[in-house]
Order: sequence, then structure tokens, then C-alpha cells
Amino acid sequence: MSEYIWDPLTPAQVGTLFAAWKHQWWIGGGWALDLFRNGVSRPHEDIDIVVLRRELSTLHEALSGWELHMADPPGTLRLWAKGEPFPDRAHDIWCRPSAGEPWRVQLMVADAEGDRWFFRRDQRIHGSLATFGLERDGLPILAPEIQLLYKSSVKSAAGRRPKDEADYQRTLPYLDSARRQWLHEAITLLQPDHPWLDDLATRVEDRDAST
Repeated sequence: MSEYIWDPLTPAQVGTLFAAWKHQWWIGGGWALDLFRNGVSRPHEDIDIVVLRRELSTLHEALSGWELHMADPPGTLRLWAKGEPFPDRAHDIWCRPSAGEPWRVQLMVADAEGDRWFFRRDQRIHGSLATFGLERDGLPILAPEIQLLYKSSVKSAAGRRPKDEADYQRTLPYLDSARRQWLHEAITLLQPDHPWLDDLATRVEDRDAST
């Protein structure tokens, strides 16, 4: 449908767009993994930016003149007006420069308390905001093990998405033992029958044996 047409910004353009915003943000999704590996692996139909829920009140100022639409209820979009409270049930914001233009940025809303972030689908999984992301090419990106955790829990009507499996296979060789171990423990807590677990356990053991 025409209302879902995308023309995503590049990571560098996102960096320029958010340069003046005085809050934390991270490039997420497949772009985060490509930047982590320092190579573009596939076309990206959109670009995800992770922001903290507690800092949403200043987004309209940061994206002055843009249209911001929240996914509320999930699967539908409605305009999020400046000054309107952002509901706890919403976790997704689509952004475009004006009505009728393609969507340029998708914001993914993360929850945090103090200096800790919490995984929305299971808050037993959490960690320090200091380890939530890292920097590549001068841009903040979501830590690869956290991005893969999100991808591990995404399912379409046809099952797991091929692009998520491909992103996992491409990225795993670049993860050190600590990142692999964290991902293994988090997926075990979330989905103890997940098909990545046996592979992750073997890769952690192999990497430990070689060091």
C-alpha cells in the first residue's frame, strides 16, 4: 500500500538528523549488524533507531516539522501529535518529513530505569545502558548480541524470517565469547527450544578452546 512506502535515510544521514538531540540513540536492525561487521550484506528496506521511552517528550523538537506516527494499536499507524502522551503499549514510531512523503526512519522504543535497560518481551533480561550499544564509524549502534536477541524472537506468519537467520549466520563469527555467552543465556531464558541454542553453545565452546 502507498502509505507504507519507504525511502530510508542512510546511517550517515541519521547521524546528521540526530546530531543535535541531547539524548541517547542507537542504530538498530540489520544496519546495526552491518555496521558492526563493517560491510553491507543486503539491501535494507528501512532503518531502525532505538530510543529510550523516558526521552520521547523531546522527539518532536528534534524532528521539527516531521510527521511522527505511532503504531497504536500494533499493525496500524496513527499520528502522534506534539504534547500527546506516548502510551506504554506502543513501542514503534514511523517518521517522515511531511504527509505524502515516504517513511524515512523507524524508531524503536526501549524501556529503561536508572542506568539499566529492560528487554520488552521479558524483563528478566536486562543490563547496563553502558553496554547497550557501541560505536562504529562515529555512529552509535545497538550491541550485536542484543540486536540478535530481538531478531531471535521475531516470527512472521510463515515462521522465522530468512533475513534474521542470515543476519545471525553472518554476525556470529564476529562475536567474542562473552557476547555469544550472553546471547545464549538470554535466548535460553526466552525460548529454551530455539534452534540457535545448540549452535551457540558449540561456538562458545570452540572459541573458548582456541583461546
